[in-house]
Amino acid sequence: MKTVAAALRAATQSLQARSDTDALDAQVLLAEVCGRDRAWLLAHGDRPLTPPQARRFSALVARRAQGEPLAYIRRRQAFFDRDFHVSPAVLIPRPESELLLELALAHAPPDFSGTVAEIGAGSGALGIAFATLRPRARVILTDISPAALTVARVNARRNGVNPTFLQGDLLLPLLARGERVDLLLANLPYVRSEDLPGLEVSRHEPWIALDGGAEGLDLIRRLLRDLPRVCQPGALALLEIGMLQGAEALRLARALRPRQVRVLPDLAGLDRVLYVHL
Repeated sequence: MKTVAAALRAATQSLQARSDTDALDAQVLLAEVCGRDRAWLLAHGDRPLTPPQARRFSALVARRAQGEPLAYIRRRQAFFDRDFHVSPAVLIPRPESELLLELALAHAPPDFSGTVAEIGAGSGALGIAFATLRPRARVILTDISPAALTVARVNARRNGVNPTFLQGDLLLPLLARGERVDLLLANLPYVRSEDLPGLEVSRHEPWIALDGGAEGLDLIRRLLRDLPRVCQPGALALLEIGMLQGAEALRLARALRPRQVRVLPDLAGLDRVLYVHL
């Protein structure tokens, strides 16, 4: 019967060709199987695995060895100190997107009671996390994908919030209902179509959440065009962009003649957020 330590050694070796974090991946997956944390595993290396545990661990390691992201294997991803359910129907939330949420929270005081929309919500991580921290706000989540909205609904229930869910393309669901918002968040697809096939992320995550068209800005351009039709005067729009898209995103946003527009960098100093104060 294989021990915890032996199982971790074998899994780490099998993951070396696929992952730069092979040992960590092995520990995370075995912790999932055993219902323990990583510290427990490292302190109990001589504990034997049961046959069902060994079989399940082997199956999970095989999936990771094929490149499947840990978040999809575990069906969850941490974002802003919360766990969010994820599936291949949605993009995996990433730490870089937390800047968008930090800026939104800095703009909205604790008693903020305005209307907030997350466009292309996917898992709903941005809008749902905002709703938990600004409970008086009215939050709307939109996505063109019904499957993505199903995932977002799971996350809303788990976090005890009750946003409005609207299915449709970009701002069209808001326009159809005559909605006007005070704060808008969007992490839209911004990868250039020609770059997508060569990216590791495209092997498992949904192309609809990645493909931004020929220049990577097709959806951002369309959203900006209609922004004044859904935003209240003085509203703030925060859009995640690609690291080489700052100059063109600024040009597009300035056509709206906003009060303020700027591009903000992430912790790595790369263009990350288009900030548009209407």
